[in-house]
Amino acid sequence: MTDDRLCRHCLLTIGPRAMRRTVNGENCAFCCYGCCIAFQVRSGKSEEWEAAWLLIRLGVGGFLSMNIMLFSLLLYTGAFTGVDARLLPWVHLLLWIFATPAFVILGGPFLRETWLDGVQGRLRSSALIVVGVSAAYIYSAFAVIERGTHVYFDTATMVLMLFTVGRYLEAAGRARAARDLEPLLAAESECATVVNGGAETRRPVREVDARMLVRVRPGERIPVDGVVTEGESHTDEAVITGESRQVAKSVGSPVIAGSINLDGPLLIQSSGAGTATRWAQICRSVRDALVRRSPTQRIADRVVGASVPVVLALGGLTMLYWAQRLPLERALLFGLAVLVVACPCAVGLAAPLATSLGIGRLARCGCLVRDPGVLEALARTRLLAFDKTGTLTSGSAHVVGIESDGAGADEVLARAAGLERYSEHGLARAITMAAATRGLEPVVTGDVRILPGRGIRGNADGKAVVAGNSALISELGWSLAPALGERARSLEASGYSVIYVGWGDRVRAVLSLDDSLLPEARSTIAALRSRGLHPILLTGDVAHAAQRVAVAVGIVDVQAGLSPEAKRAALDRQRQRYGVVAMVGDGLNDGPVLADADVGIAVGSATDLARETAALVLPRDGLWMLPWVVDVARAVRMTILTNLLWAFGYNLIALTLAALGLLQPVLAAAVMAGSSVLVVLNSLRLERMPDPVRTPVPGRRSSTETENARHGLGVHRFGWAGAKNDT
Repeated sequence: MTDDRLCRHCLLTIGPRAMRRTVNGENCAFCCYGCCIAFQVRSGKSEEWEAAWLLIRLGVGGFLSMNIMLFSLLLYTGAFTGVDARLLPWVHLLLWIFATPAFVILGGPFLRETWLDGVQGRLRSSALIVVGVSAAYIYSAFAVIERGTHVYFDTATMVLMLFTVGRYLEAAGRARAARDLEPLLAAESECATVVNGGAETRRPVREVDARMLVRVRPGERIPVDGVVTEGESHTDEAVITGESRQVAKSVGSPVIAGSINLDGPLLIQSSGAGTATRWAQICRSVRDALVRRSPTQRIADRVVGASVPVVLALGGLTMLYWAQRLPLERALLFGLAVLVVACPCAVGLAAPLATSLGIGRLARCGCLVRDPGVLEALARTRLLAFDKTGTLTSGSAHVVGIESDGAGADEVLARAAGLERYSEHGLARAITMAAATRGLEPVVTGDVRILPGRGIRGNADGKAVVAGNSALISELGWSLAPALGERARSLEASGYSVIYVGWGDRVRAVLSLDDSLLPEARSTIAALRSRGLHPILLTGDVAHAAQRVAVAVGIVDVQAGLSPEAKRAALDRQRQRYGVVAMVGDGLNDGPVLADADVGIAVGSATDLARETAALVLPRDGLWMLPWVVDVARAVRMTILTNLLWAFGYNLIALTLAALGLLQPVLAAAVMAGSSVLVVLNSLRLERMPDPVRTPVPGRRSSTETENARHGLGVHRFGWAGAKNDT
C-alpha cells in the first residue's frame, strides 16, 4: 500500500494502514472505519446497506441506552433515597427524555414491520417485540406523569438494543453471503470495453452483440463469451466450470464470460449477445432460486405465523396470573419476558440463510440451482438413476461401420445426415460429422419429425426416409434383408449402437456407432456408492451396449431399451422402493424424466430442453462434481435441521422459564439474540466447505485429443466395416 491513494468515501489520502472492504463485489480502500460504514450506507446494495445502517443505529441507540442503564443502576442501588428523594421525579424525567429517541431509533423498524403486517392482516415476530416493549415504555411514561416509584425504560431500551444487535449480526451474515455471490450476480450490471476502430467505449454488457471486439485488462472479469483475437494471458474459470487451475489463453482460444483475466490484456471477439452467456444464465438462475422458499422454509414460516397469536395470549395470561400474586409492575415484567423470549427470530432465519449459502457455494463452482428445495431433496435421495449417452459416456459417438444392402456408403450417409442434422442426439451428431468428414452434402429432407426413443423420419426425393432403431423399423413394417438383420443383431450383441437407415419402405443399411466412456465415470460412481447411494442405469440403448457401460463404471442395476415414458415408469417403481429419487441425464430424451424425478440433474453439455427441465445443472464435463454436490446438499440440510432443532428447543425452554417468572426481560432479549447469533454462526460454517477436487484419471485424453475426437478426426479402430458392399 502507498500513501498517495485516496479514500473511496472522503477522497482524502490513505495512510500506510488503510482499511479494505469488499463493497458490491469491488475491493475498496478507506482511511477509517467511519468512512467504510458511510460508503456502505451510501453505495451498498441490499444486505450490505442494511448491515451498515443497522450498525449506525446501534451506535446511536447504544449511546442512549448506556446512559439509561447508568441512571437506572443508581435507582436500583437506592442512590435517590432520603434527602435525595426529591430528585427522583427529575431522574425519571431524564430517563424518559433519553428513552424516547432510543425507542424511535431502535424500535422504528419493528414498529414499521408490525404496522405493514397489520395492514395486510397478519402478525409476525416483530409484533411480539412491539407489544412487549411498548407496554414497558407506556407504563413507565404514565409512572413519570403520575410520579410513580418504578419505571422500566431501561428494560424497554435494552430489549430493543439486544434485538437490534441480533438483527445486525443476521444482516452481517447475509451481507457476507451476498459478497460471496456478487461475482455470480454481476452479469446483469457488468460493463464491457467495446473497441470500435481506434476508439474504446464502456457499454453495459446487455448492449454487446455478436462479433463485437471487447478489450479486457488484467484483473478484470471477462464480460462475454468469445474468442481471443489479440494477446496472451491466463484465466481463472472456477466461477463457471468449477476448475481451480489457471487456463492459458492465446489467439484463437475460446474464453468464457465470468472468468477472470489474470496476467495479460486480451482483445476478444464476442461470439454472441452479452445476455446469452452461461454467466448470465447462472446469474438469473441464482436470483430466481434465492427469492423462492424451500419446503422447510415454508413450513417454518407457517409455524412462526401460527405461534405469534398463541404467544401474545400466553404473555397476557402470564401477566394476569402473576398480577394476582405480585405487584402489577412485576407481573408486567414477567409477561414482557414471555413475549420477548418467544420471538421466533432464529426460527425464521434457520432455513433461508443456510439455503442461500448452499446455493451460493454451488454456484461459485458453476452448478446452477433452479429450486432451493432441490438441496433438501438431494440430501434425502437414496437412489441416483443415470442416462448413458452423454452422461456416463462422452456423447461423442462416431461411426465405425456401414453394412449396406445394395446401397453405397456415401448415399447412405448423405441420406442419414439429411435427417440427423435436425436432431441434437449424440448419435445424430456422429452421423452428420461422418458425412462431413467424407465431404458429403446431406440430402435435402423435409417434413422431418423426431420420434423420441425410436429415431427420426422425413421425406426426400418424394420418398419416406427413416433412421432409427429396430423398434421403429418393426413399427413401420419395412422389409429388412435377413443377412443385414443378422449382422445388425451381431453388432448389437457386441455392444455397439446400431442405426437402421432406409427409404422407399425398405431398410438399405445399418450404421454401427461406438461411444467412449468418460474417464471419471467409474470413480464418480464409486464415490456415490461410498456415500450410501444406489446408482442404476436407465437408457434407451440396446441391452448389450448398456451392460458393457454398466460393467465398466460399476453399476449393477441396468434397464435398457427404454422409451422416455418407460424411463418415467421405471423411475416411479424405484420411487416406491427408495423414496426420493434423482435422475442424471443429458439429451432430448431425458427432458420428461428429468422433470418427473424428485431431483433432475443435467450436465452442462445437455440440450436446452434437458437444462430447462432439470432442477440442478452441473457445469460442462462436470460429472466428477456430483459427489461433492451431494455433500453440499447434505451439509445444507443438516445445518437447517440443526438450526431448527436449536431454535425450537431454545425457545421452548426459555419460554417455560419466562412463564415461571425465572427470566427477566433483558436477560430474555439476550437469550434470543444469542440464539440468532448461534444460528448465523452455524450456517456460516457452510462457507468453509472445501472446494471440489478432481481426481486425476490415468489415461485421460488431452484436450487436443478430445477436440479431435469431437470433430471426427480420430482414427476409428474398426475403419469402415462393410466396405465390400460399397457400390
